[in-house]
This record gives sequence, C-alpha cells and structure tokens, in this order.
Amino acid sequence: MKRREFITLLGGGAVVAWPLAARAQQAGKTIGVLGGDASAWSTWTVAFAQRLSEVGWTEGRNVTIEYRWTEGRNERAAEIAAEFVRLKVDVIVTAGTANIIAAKQATSAIPIVFALASDPVADGLVASLARPGGNVTGLSIQQAESAGKRLELSREIVVGLRRLGILANFGDPGVVREAGEAQAAAGTLGLEVTTSKIRRVEDIAPAFDALKGRIDELYVVGDPLIAGNQARINTLALAARLPTIWSNGGNVRTGGLMSYGPDFPDLFRSGANFVDKILRGAKPADIPVEQPTKFDLVINQKTARALGLTVPQTLLVAADEVIE
Repeated sequence: MKRREFITLLGGGAVVAWPLAARAQQAGKTIGVLGGDASAWSTWTVAFAQRLSEVGWTEGRNVTIEYRWTEGRNERAAEIAAEFVRLKVDVIVTAGTANIIAAKQATSAIPIVFALASDPVADGLVASLARPGGNVTGLSIQQAESAGKRLELSREIVVGLRRLGILANFGDPGVVREAGEAQAAAGTLGLEVTTSKIRRVEDIAPAFDALKGRIDELYVVGDPLIAGNQARINTLALAARLPTIWSNGGNVRTGGLMSYGPDFPDLFRSGANFVDKILRGAKPADIPVEQPTKFDLVINQKTARALGLTVPQTLLVAADEVIE
C-alpha cells in the first residue's frame, strides 16, 4: 500500500489492526496531525514526515503519526482535537486559525505546533512571537500583510482591472482579517469590491453565479474549506473567464492564475523542526514563533492563455515558478 493511501485510510476512520496505545508503545512518540483536506495537504504532510525523518524521527520506528481530516467542516476540528487529547498524543500539529483555536481549547497541556497561522498574536494563540507562553508555537505567515502585494502583481496581468471579487469562508478569524486587508488594498488602488461569503461546500457554485458579470478578477482567501475545493473553484472561475489570485502556489498548480506567498511545504518542514525540539524536551512556551523570509510568485501560463491574458515578460522572469 502506498503511503498516501495509508494516510487517507487513517483520515477516513478505517479500523486498524492494532490499537493506538500498542503502536505508540512500539514507535515511542505519537504525533497527531489535525488537517483540513487529505488531498490538499498531501504534499505538506510528505514534506513534514520527510523532515522528521531527516532529524531522526522515522514513522513506524520511533514515532507514530496519526492523521485526521476536517474535510472543510470547521466543527470537526474540535472533535479531532478532543480525540487527540483522549489518545494522549505527545504533540498536536495543525494549521489554520480555526484548527489551532480548536486544539488550544481542547488542551493546555499537550504541545501544539502550527505549521502556519495568519496572525497568532492577534488571534490570542500566543502571548508574543518572541515569547509564545503556554503550550502553542509555530510559524506565522502574516497573510493579510501580503494582500496588497498580490493585487499589485495581478494588475500587471489583468490590465484595466476595475472590479475585484473576494471569495472567502468568513467562519475563520484569519480569513476575515485577510479579506479585510484585501478590501482595504483594493480601495487604495481604486478598485470596486464585491465580497462573496461562503461557509460550506454548497455555497461555492451559487457564489460564482452571483459574481458572474460583476467582477474582473477573483481574490480567493484560503482556509480548509477552500483548500478542499480548490480545483472546483478554479474550474468554475475558468468557465466564468475569471482570473484568480491565491496565496499558495499549490492552488495555481490546480488551475489558478497566480499566487504570491510563502512556500507551504517548506513551512511544514520548518514545523517538523519545532516538533523535533519538543519531542527532545523543549517547551513550546520557550520556542519563538518564526516567520517565513521567502515569498514565492507562481504563475500559470496555461490558465493565462485560456483566459486570453498576456503575462508580461518582466513578471515571468521574476516568477519563482511558471506553469506551462
């Protein structure tokens, strides 16, 4: 069985042949990963496990990794976090404000590492970046602060951009903050803004129907619900002839036009370094929250051509990745 299939089975609640307690005893330490969508997270979890192995933690030998997925339903996060507490995992690894809050509310004793959070100080997850305090630490990506840069870059491709649409799941505090920053940046650039709020999968198609003919470009704010439906969103956008702006390169590889933001697999590799320190005795309270220093620009030329857009050569040269 391939590793990814094995992960999916675990996330899908398949019954395994031996209890967690026995496997944990054999493997030494147990890590609980509270994720959004198994498919969307696959490259991130591979990077995470690979880095763990590089620093001495190998699945099945001295560590067990338990994967659980919310599948875009934020209410599942609390259930999964409670399950990890019952199972007495050694560390909980997660990402996204709603998931981190659920884990923090479930336990003040088990260390929690977030591979990415939009603004952990503003959301009350840590006391400060330098001194997190409590049982939570990880990587802060400050997505809201990059919203203006994304819009500026996208205007070089979508010439004459006047009307911007923002698609977001407003059930997540981090999403609300980034959407607000994008709206403010759009106002500074003189753009008209139409916001489409979704909270479940069933809201996505109607959102596109409502936006059709009213906008020139769509800014998509990522969260577990969005990540689990990124291919569908890109397909609907292409059908509506709407260029899309994303924060994560993975969304562009599934058909989005462009993204600007930190490299997510690299963030999960860094998250593994946090876990390594904790499993070796460090306390989350004493491990400063880190921030990415490199932001990648990813452009999908195939999507640009399908939309009849010409990407300036200067932008193609500046891009970290161009998808043909």
